[in-house]
Amino acid sequence: MTGLDERTKANMDVVLDEACRALPHGGDHAIRKKVAQRLMQSARRGNTSLGGLALVAHTAFIEITRNRKSA
Repeated sequence: MTGLDERTKANMDVVLDEACRALPHGGDHAIRKKVAQRLMQSARRGNTSLGGLALVAHTAFIEITRNRKSA
């Protein structure tokens, strides 16, 4: 996570855990990685607030799990 300040990194960690909390053991590596990638993209574009990142993580989690169920 280079290039991001410590507060943004901490916010990303928190929202990633919250988004994946509904899954057993906090989700598998593949889901967490995809959500984290979306968070990184958003943070690099300037979305660094806890609320903004939470929305990104929640939306990504829903899209990723929905796509897995339909595949």
